[in-house]
Amino acid sequence: MKSEKKEIFLTKDGIAEIAAELDNLKQNVRPEVISQIKEARAQGDLSENAEYHAAREKQGHVEARIKELEYLLDNATIIEEGKRNKVEVGATVEIKYDDDDETETYYIVGSTEADPFENKISNESPIAIAIMGKKKGDKVEVESPNGNYFVEIVSIK
Repeated sequence: MKSEKKEIFLTKDGIAEIAAELDNLKQNVRPEVISQIKEARAQGDLSENAEYHAAREKQGHVEARIKELEYLLDNATIIEEGKRNKVEVGATVEIKYDDDDETETYYIVGSTEADPFENKISNESPIAIAIMGKKKGDKVEVESPNGNYFVEIVSIK
């Protein structure tokens, strides 16, 4: 059975953050861990050398993170800035909740950059799934684990 490849969306800022982290891991963290392994190896018996095993474990985590970041950069679709007339990844959307007339503004990003504290929601979240492709003025039912509710799209930027 073929696994479905999930599309990765990143903003230009997200790409820059990932590139900076990758650079730091390769230029600073990786050499530091290699140095720790060499120092621990010099202490002799590796079978009971806690520093050696800890450094090797850290090396495994660093290398896995490097591979993950390289994969993200190699496979990301960059979210383009610009005027929009429908909801899509990269759009800033103001919505009004029907039940309480409260409005919220969300920036729709890929799951890698989602940060609810900054109102950056994943394109895979229930609300984003419901409003994708919709236009200003559309009323949409959002299916959520806590029950369905309705929102109206007030504006799209």
